[in-house]
This record gives sequence, structure tokens and C-alpha cells, in this order.
Amino acid sequence: MEQKTKTIDGFDFIAYNRETFSPEEMVKRSAEFYHWMNERRTVRDFSNRPVPKEVIDNLLLTASTAPSGAHKQPWTFCVVSDPTIKSEIRNAAEKEEYESYTNRMPPEWLEDLRPLQTDWHKPFLEIAPYLIIVFKRTFEFKSNGEKKNNYYVAESVGLACGMLLAAIHQAGLVALTHTPSPMNFLTKILDRPENERPYLLIPVGYPADETYVPKLERKKLNEIAIFYP
Repeated sequence: MEQKTKTIDGFDFIAYNRETFSPEEMVKRSAEFYHWMNERRTVRDFSNRPVPKEVIDNLLLTASTAPSGAHKQPWTFCVVSDPTIKSEIRNAAEKEEYESYTNRMPPEWLEDLRPLQTDWHKPFLEIAPYLIIVFKRTFEFKSNGEKKNNYYVAESVGLACGMLLAAIHQAGLVALTHTPSPMNFLTKILDRPENERPYLLIPVGYPADETYVPKLERKKLNEIAIFYP
């Protein structure tokens, strides 16, 4: 069947059709998705078991379906599997993390981290088969070399990262959202252009055979939402 199209002010639009469900089916599907997503956890104990490259490709394509300001898609996903580069990233990240844990973080922050039992050691950066480093593209270059700003960059990239984490969980893998601060070393190591800024470092892989996560509780609905009937 030929897809219906129309032109608005000189721009082409295509007809959009989406499968819908009965109220009962929506309740069932939304509850199932919530319970499934509620099993997602941040993991720091990774296996070095290989992950098919095609899986990573599909995860990134899923992330790229996120909405973005003016559809500028202001993201670049750098995928690192090379052991030498992973080692270089780990060394640089641990240097920054050591400074953060010993000199930068105030006592209150360190106390808040105690239940997670984290420290400056980041072995997962070498163990996980893939590191996905997400860069936000603050602007683009026109054909004449001039700069053109992107819009709602942080919001757009944040949405893409959320969809990426959901896709990783759906694939049966685990991930960690790692934010060594500052992250400028990633720009240098990966030789990224001046219009990109590191946003998030995400190790991806299988969990280790023996993996433990903190026993934490997520906030209840009445703690996160306010309804206005």
C-alpha cells in the first residue's frame, strides 16, 4: 500500500499510523513493562564475555530514535572495544576519580555514596567488552565553516541515553552510567572535534557470574508524582 503524503509550506509529511490498544490491554502492557524495567540495576561487576557487535549496532540505532530539539540529533556514540584504548581510558578516569574522592568531594557527598560502596578504582572500564562514550554535539559546522547551534542539546542527549539504557536491559545486558569529572580526557583520547563534549561513559556487557548490587528501594509513586484531577 502506498504511503500517504502531504506537503506543508514546501516540506513533505508522511501519514503516521500507530497500533492502539483497549484500556484493559494498556493497563496490562504498562504494568508488565514497569515490572520488567524495575529489574534494571546499575552493575559494576562485569564479565568479559564477548557481545556480538550487531547487538551494539541495534542498541545505538534504538537510542537514535529519541526525540531531539528541531530533530538535530545532537549526539555521537563512540564505541570502544580495543583493549589498549580501554586501558588508557581507565588510567585517565581513575586519576580524576582519585582526585574527586580524596580532594574534591565534600563530606556530605562521600557519605551519600557510602551505601553504594564505590571508590576511585574502576576495573570495569577494562573488563566490560564495550565502552559506549556519549558525546553531545553543542553545534554543527555549515558548509562554509560557520557554526550553527543545536537546540536543547543536554535534554536531547539525556533522552537518547535513557532509551539506550532501556535497550541494553531489553537485550539482556547490563550497564553503568559512569561520569568521571572532569571528562575532558575522553575528548583527547578519542580525538573528538571541538563541537563535541563528553556526556556519559557507559560500560556494557554481561554481568559477572557472581554479581552483587546495593539493596536499595526506588521511590513510591506518591513520592515522585503529583496528580491534578
